[in-house]
Amino acid sequence: MDRVLIIGAGAAGSVVAQKCAMDRDTFKHITLASRRLSSCEKVAALCQTPIEIAQVDADDVAATVALIKKVKPDLLINMALPYQDLPIMDACLEAGTNYMDTANYEPREEAKFEYSWQWAYHDRFVDKGITAILGCGFDPGVTNIYCAYAQEHLFDEIHYIDIVDCNAGDHGKAFATNFNPEINLREVTQRGKYWKEGEWIETDPLAIKAMIDYPEVGPRASYLLYHEEEESLVKNIRGLKQIRFWMTFGEEYIKHLDVLTNVGMTRIDPVMHKGVEIIPMEFLKTLLPEPSSLADDYTGKTSIGCIFRGLKDGKPLAKMIYNSTDHAETFKEVSAQAVSYTTGVPPVSGAKMFFTGEWSGKGVFNVEQFPAKPFLEDVAKRGLPWYVLDVADGEHAELFGVET
Repeated sequence: MDRVLIIGAGAAGSVVAQKCAMDRDTFKHITLASRRLSSCEKVAALCQTPIEIAQVDADDVAATVALIKKVKPDLLINMALPYQDLPIMDACLEAGTNYMDTANYEPREEAKFEYSWQWAYHDRFVDKGITAILGCGFDPGVTNIYCAYAQEHLFDEIHYIDIVDCNAGDHGKAFATNFNPEINLREVTQRGKYWKEGEWIETDPLAIKAMIDYPEVGPRASYLLYHEEEESLVKNIRGLKQIRFWMTFGEEYIKHLDVLTNVGMTRIDPVMHKGVEIIPMEFLKTLLPEPSSLADDYTGKTSIGCIFRGLKDGKPLAKMIYNSTDHAETFKEVSAQAVSYTTGVPPVSGAKMFFTGEWSGKGVFNVEQFPAKPFLEDVAKRGLPWYVLDVADGEHAELFGVET
């Protein structure tokens, strides 16, 4: 297996294509497709080796099937919008092609994402004899695999997981999002949620806050959100008592978000404007900077990881696994900021794992269901090194002490 079709030529899709084009021993044939052929042309110009490009509307199952049959990929990597996950999975089923994505499905009309829609495809993928690999970005993705590694190699039982995500970079804009604005704002403005003692507990948006000390960055205000990897990790990490997800937001971001929400600009339901029906969130998206435009002159680092508490040999143990990535360095390599880079590199490693048989099986899988170590070794070589830290008594006291 050595043929890959990438659908989606946005900031993260560009990273996937460029990194595949750097490894022609693994990826002998690369095709990048998008709704706009001009987007593919821009990415192709950045690639170190030639790639094929094509135009496709990923909402159109028949068109996607026709492209798959023409390209004959061994794996389709979906870097399109989460709304398009199901149509692309439908196309893969019809064409008999293996599938991978970096974010789970959510319907356009509701800010709600969950794996149930995609997990429901399992039996059909089994019957077709093909594989679907879900959530092979960074979070979800690498964070899930950190959890699998901790379960396989560090702990006998993991009781508590805090997934912590910090972007300490500065892009110089008054207000911008580091990935698709519509998806980012839907994620942030929906109700928070976490899992504790067998129950899902909801919170108001950004209602729970803690100062978290991030490696290579330092203390940052972080807010509890719901994030999709929690849903699959609850199923796949044994003995788990609680899992939470935290993300940093600067004061300026929060201030702008409050104003936009208060005046209705983050609504996703249609409103009438001068006799024309518009969706405020979609209109807002057209006003905000494209995430790919932020890469030039972006400074600072990301710091993303998982903090674990559990037992080893009957004794309490606390560890952290994390990665830190520099915006300026990723721009030098692939003309992308670090958030796009950390999303785009993991599916390249995931594809390698699938092609070599390290990850195998028929049906629908989340990444933590596969062996963790070979993936982590590969993704480190491609630019995302990872580190294991001991968490001493008293460290992360505020985080651990938050009443949830």
